[in-house]
Amino acid sequence: MKLNWGTGIVIAIIGFISFIMYFVISMSTGKSYNHDLVSDKYYQKELEYQHTIDATKNAKALKENIRVEKTKEGLKIHFPKEFNPEEITGKVFLYRPSNKQLDFEIPISFSNTYLLVPEKRLLGGRWNITVSWNYKNKDYLYQKELLY
Repeated sequence: MKLNWGTGIVIAIIGFISFIMYFVISMSTGKSYNHDLVSDKYYQKELEYQHTIDATKNAKALKENIRVEKTKEGLKIHFPKEFNPEEITGKVFLYRPSNKQLDFEIPISFSNTYLLVPEKRLLGGRWNITVSWNYKNKDYLYQKELLY
């Protein structure tokens, strides 16, 4: 049987489409591939993103922003000295990109002039810290990537 160039092109296109379909089906149905979103409430967080932008701008406009310090006891989070600690409300969220079971959130409560995240809660490696706080009805947001 003799093949002309048109038949060769059709066979090549069908072969390419077959390969792509096999690849897509095996990737979407394979149990070894994890397709989790970073956050369970991804779309809800996307709708509230303008609030996040405004809170970040408020934090950057401060003379002194939050300072995060690694110590033997854990992670010390120092708030600006111009703020009265009793009037600060909010939460600290620590996100571990490599393992979502290690993620945790703690409310802001002061025992000293700083907030302490205990060392036993933190494993060595990369963490993303998000401090969301409110002071006198104004929202602030601080985000940083850190290595512990």
